[in-house]
Amino acid sequence: MLLLACEGLIPRFDVALFADTGWEPKAVYANLARLRAHAAQHGIPVRTVSAGNIRDDALDPAHRFVSMPLHTLNPDGSRGLARRQCTSEYKISPLKKAARELLGYPHPRRVPRGVYIEQAIGISTDEFARAKDSGVGYLRNVFPLLELGWDRTRCVEYLAERGFAGTVKSACVGCPFHGRAGWKWLRDNDPDGWADAVEFDKAIRHGHPHATAQGQPLRGQYFLHRSCTPLDQVDLDMPANGKRHLRLITAESAREQDGDPDGCSPWSCRSGESVTGTGERAA
Repeated sequence: MLLLACEGLIPRFDVALFADTGWEPKAVYANLARLRAHAAQHGIPVRTVSAGNIRDDALDPAHRFVSMPLHTLNPDGSRGLARRQCTSEYKISPLKKAARELLGYPHPRRVPRGVYIEQAIGISTDEFARAKDSGVGYLRNVFPLLELGWDRTRCVEYLAERGFAGTVKSACVGCPFHGRAGWKWLRDNDPDGWADAVEFDKAIRHGHPHATAQGQPLRGQYFLHRSCTPLDQVDLDMPANGKRHLRLITAESAREQDGDPDGCSPWSCRSGESVTGTGERAA
């Protein structure tokens, strides 16, 4: 969308915002730097907003619990999924804060009725059902890709045409929603990120350090991989079902098998259910 705005194919942005969790693959930060330089040539500033480093916060005994959707193996052998609020806390909240500041009404000042920012969200026609309102009156979500009728394939073609082929999706290095393709990409393309994820996976095995420090260790074991297996022991080169046969293709099975690595975008996280955070134009 930023490239489209630079070329005037969609209404120009006054500012583009990148919500940084502090734990993205190196390729994402490299792409951000390139986009920032490109947009600057067209007079569009690209700013980074952040609520902190999600990895450091999760391992800090002095920090409150970070709600990452870790996969859980309970004492009775059953499996579950921890609550997910990372998208809201580390992406949507800092974007809302930045929007208020851009409008000149930082919290706790009340934003007057009728004063709002148009916020462009990059949802394509493949996932039009994820197009949601922002949940607050001072942010009005718009969806340029839907207006253009573009699907993901057209987006990929456009990126390639403009010299941005191979753009990596934004998602935390250790996102528990990664499918096999996502973990395999990290292992094969970002060795430092992979080693970091393996280390983190071991560090959270018995829950959040803050709970342990407070004398409230969490029950069961916690894992980054959905199989509840240590990340460095998962066979990422073998299809998850171990054999090939006819099967129903779903979005979930595509991600788990050979689908694209997942990406996580505010208001439109492709990993799991969509998240809603409860005239200037921003991206």
